[in-house]
Amino acid sequence: MVVIVAEHQKALPDRSEPFSGRLVALDGLRGIAALVVVFHHVYQIARPFIEPTVHAWVPGSVWWLISATPIKLLSSGSEAVLVFFVLSGVVVPLPLLAKGAKAWFGFFCARLVRLYVPVWASLAFAGILIAITPHPTSSVTPGSWVERTNGTKASVGLLFSEASLLRKSFSSNSVLWSLTWEVVFSLALPVFILLARLLRRFWLPTALVCVALTLVGKLTNTDALLYLPVFFLGTLIAVNIDALRAWAGRRRADGGWLGWAVLGTSLLAIVTSWMFRPIIPAGTAISDALGCLTPIGACGLVLCAIVFRPARAGLSTRAPQWLGRVSFSLYLTHLPILVALVYLFGDRNWGLVALVGIPVSLTMAYFFYRLVEAPSHRLAQRVGRAASTASINVHIALRARHVARLRDAPA
Repeated sequence: MVVIVAEHQKALPDRSEPFSGRLVALDGLRGIAALVVVFHHVYQIARPFIEPTVHAWVPGSVWWLISATPIKLLSSGSEAVLVFFVLSGVVVPLPLLAKGAKAWFGFFCARLVRLYVPVWASLAFAGILIAITPHPTSSVTPGSWVERTNGTKASVGLLFSEASLLRKSFSSNSVLWSLTWEVVFSLALPVFILLARLLRRFWLPTALVCVALTLVGKLTNTDALLYLPVFFLGTLIAVNIDALRAWAGRRRADGGWLGWAVLGTSLLAIVTSWMFRPIIPAGTAISDALGCLTPIGACGLVLCAIVFRPARAGLSTRAPQWLGRVSFSLYLTHLPILVALVYLFGDRNWGLVALVGIPVSLTMAYFFYRLVEAPSHRLAQRVGRAASTASINVHIALRARHVARLRDAPA
């Protein structure tokens, strides 16, 4: 990756027209990341029964195979969320980079509608499932992830509180924690764009500072330092995207060995801390430092999806694109389904939960997209246009008033 970005730095132009097209491959990457989150939650449900209580990390064991080898990529859910954050850091600023400050107010309004309407619908869905599903204590292992992080009651007051996305934890639908940071990033986006533009030529030291800040956030348990720098890494990519694509256009069509090396290294970086888990336990400073490789790997995957033609082609095929289209809906609805099935079947039957829950979640994601998410897109576009028009009219009126005062002022 360092070789790619080092050459890219030489190719940076002084000025360029902002990129305004859609990066289709990033949709595919988002879809795969959403499916990985689903697999991660199945992994968490199964964990009491597949993780040995002693000698858990013995090489050759099933637990070692699925948790300390590259196979862990299939269930690296927390890491997949960081991929989401980098993706948001890239794609969310692009309309503002293309249209300029005049589009900001409309963007904010549209973005909040785009986030909140599906969240509210997912909470209503989760509340209904919690209300109609029995919750016998015998269905879950005491102290398990299901018991610790997923509620068995969802009062109207709790649902309204969680609908604000202003909480640190969410028991009705625990995946919503990441949406809190999406909202924070959206509101802070002008600052992110300004800083990224100022630092675009110093992207490498800036990126290293961002990675260091995530380590500080991990060591000090400061979520803002842990997550917001990851968004900023994506914004750095966004402000350099035209130069990146121009650089990629001068490379070999297939990217050569360098592209494959960056792709493979990025995938390994995502799970490096897990692969060292047999000798470096979780929670240690060294393990936390290795975890800082995850945002680097996430950036590498996003860069490959943008400039590495084989990655772009693979992510642009039908299956990843379908997953990308329903990815937000899948992310919002799959966990209430899996938790309900755990209480119906018992977590001991985690294989049955997976066998039923994954296809049901994919089906629900499709209908949620058609009935909730797609209409919310259209609503967000209308709200954004109306807000932009209103802000322009206010600006014109204020300017006209100012001109009138200058004209009427005594000489």
